[in-house]
This record gives sequence, C-alpha cells and structure tokens, in this order.
Amino acid sequence: MLIGTIVTFINLLIFALIVGGLIYLFVLLVKALRKYLKADPVRKEKAETARTLGEILKAHRAACKMTQEFVAEALGVSRQAVSKWESGASDPSTANLIAIAKLYGVSAEEILRKVRKEE
Repeated sequence: MLIGTIVTFINLLIFALIVGGLIYLFVLLVKALRKYLKADPVRKEKAETARTLGEILKAHRAACKMTQEFVAEALGVSRQAVSKWESGASDPSTANLIAIAKLYGVSAEEILRKVRKEE
C-alpha cells in the first residue's frame, strides 16, 4: 500500500514537472513573440536610415512596381546596368540618376539624401 502511494506520488510529481515545463516554455514563447512584434518599427526605421544607393534605388523601383527590364528600357540602358546599380557593383551616371529619379517620381536630391554616410 505504501509503495503504491509512493509510485502514485512520483507519477504526479513527474506529471506536474512536465506540465510546469510546458507552461514555462509557452511563457518564454509569448515573451519572445511580443519582443519581436515590438521591434518591427525599429527594424523598419533602421532599414530606412542606413542604406546604400543601390538599396535605395531598388526600394524605389519596387515601390513603383517596376521591373529592372522596364527601368532599363525607359532609360535606354541594359537590364544588367540596372542590376549593377542596385547591387552596388557600379553607380549610375549623374544623367542616369536624374532620369531614374524622374521615372520614380522623386528628386535626385531626395535619393542621395537617403544614402548612408560612409565612415
């Protein structure tokens, strides 16, 4: 009788530890999710501030829902040239930058103002 009671007590203790562990994991998951959701505005702000010229050009092209092919045809350059500008492998000429800005409906100054200062 005593052994049966001890076994039952041990089983209840193991069950309680498992349930407690699962509750603890759930609480950690909720905390991590809340922290992730609260960090979204910070991630967006950071993404907007520290960018290269290529990243800015790509973001404007995507916002205008244009393809690299469309931009290339509109500017009279190759799609590879647009790809190189967006990847940072090369920079557009001043004339092309002005044409890009006009195509995207912004000023060249606005595009350049967003470029991260190299340190």
